[in-house]
Amino acid sequence: MKHLRKILAAMCLSAVVSGFAADYVPSPEIKKAQAQFEDARFGIFLHWGLYSMFAQGEWYLNYGVNAEEYAKSARAFYPADFDAAAWVSAIKAAGAKYICITSRHHDGFSMWGTKQSPYNIVDATPFGRDVLKELADECHRQGVRLHFYYSHIDWTREDYPQGRTGHDTGRDSTKVNWPGYYDFMNAQLTELLTNYGEIGAIWFDGWWDHDEDTVPFDWQLDEQYAMIHRLQPSCLIGNNHHQSPYPGEDIQIFERDLPGENTAGLSGQEVSRLPLETCQTMNGMWGYKIKDQDYKSVKELVHYLVKAAGMGANLLLNIGPQPNGELPAAALDRLKGIGEWMNRYGETFYGTKAGDFPAQEWGTTTRKGDRLFVHILNAKSNEIELPLTCKVKKAFTYDGKKPVKTVKTPGGVKLVLDEVPDGIDHIVELQTSGR
Repeated sequence: MKHLRKILAAMCLSAVVSGFAADYVPSPEIKKAQAQFEDARFGIFLHWGLYSMFAQGEWYLNYGVNAEEYAKSARAFYPADFDAAAWVSAIKAAGAKYICITSRHHDGFSMWGTKQSPYNIVDATPFGRDVLKELADECHRQGVRLHFYYSHIDWTREDYPQGRTGHDTGRDSTKVNWPGYYDFMNAQLTELLTNYGEIGAIWFDGWWDHDEDTVPFDWQLDEQYAMIHRLQPSCLIGNNHHQSPYPGEDIQIFERDLPGENTAGLSGQEVSRLPLETCQTMNGMWGYKIKDQDYKSVKELVHYLVKAAGMGANLLLNIGPQPNGELPAAALDRLKGIGEWMNRYGETFYGTKAGDFPAQEWGTTTRKGDRLFVHILNAKSNEIELPLTCKVKKAFTYDGKKPVKTVKTPGGVKLVLDEVPDGIDHIVELQTSGR
């Protein structure tokens, strides 16, 4: 029965989407922003809020914790070591072109001085500083674009219509008031898009909280999206709803998977023609979890970046800042390693398009005009088969520009290397004609 409800909900969503599809035409400002977004290829996600104090991840309040008791922790939230300049500098040095930070997660705590609720970092904590304002100012100063994550869910407000999460936080379900909650969200979004300078994107999350409703829930997204585009005509909209893009959305998001893959069970939707972004954790959690020190290696992270670019997608790589306001040492170490790779090979990554063919066992490709970059990530042999249809005029190693032998094959072209590559990413550049 649950499966049937999901199918019916998806069918209803499809009907709603088709009804609005003809109404949304991206503006010239949005099209320009989409192109800039695709060129960026790499952003850093920051999941930070009250939940960092409990060091159990960003869903801590959902695990049978009373919301009133949880809220008392705000009186002890004092991230004395928060330094926006240090954060942005480390992220920029890693080669990331934008930052997406949780302005308000499912626990309902706002990380800016919102006028819509006293439950925020300025009014409810002894810290009393607007970290989003400090981060926004520093991003603008250093030329890093800023995106805001915003949750459609709130596990603390009684006016939010409860979905399939946050049932045990102590809310009175008889006080649901969707019109009031919807107005509250739009007032908060208006603040974020009015008081913090140019914002690159609003990154929504939580639509899935009502994906099992017998009667599909109407989030009134079309009105909300129109408001955002009206307030900032170049602000992109993405929604982590795990569905096909809704009209008014400017990027398509995939969670914990590359586009077209679904190993985590969250990204089974079809790949659209919108700019693509996949979000992934640096360790295992989004929010800070003290026991989770299983960070992916620099090699693993570079491979994920390159594979995403090979599919024409950006990677939004997550870090969960600590409660004292610092980025974890392990995360800073990984950022440094990624930055060293970017300094040498960024040309093969930034501003590229998807490669000419799907990823292979040995790696993937990225394209920039008539230049095709062959990223050899996991070679088992010194002979690399490329299922190419274009003509290869010249082939050489990216490092050192040493000629590489090519052999025409029935299935495309074979590269014959001097030896089996064993580095993080051995890159061969091809000068081509056609595609």
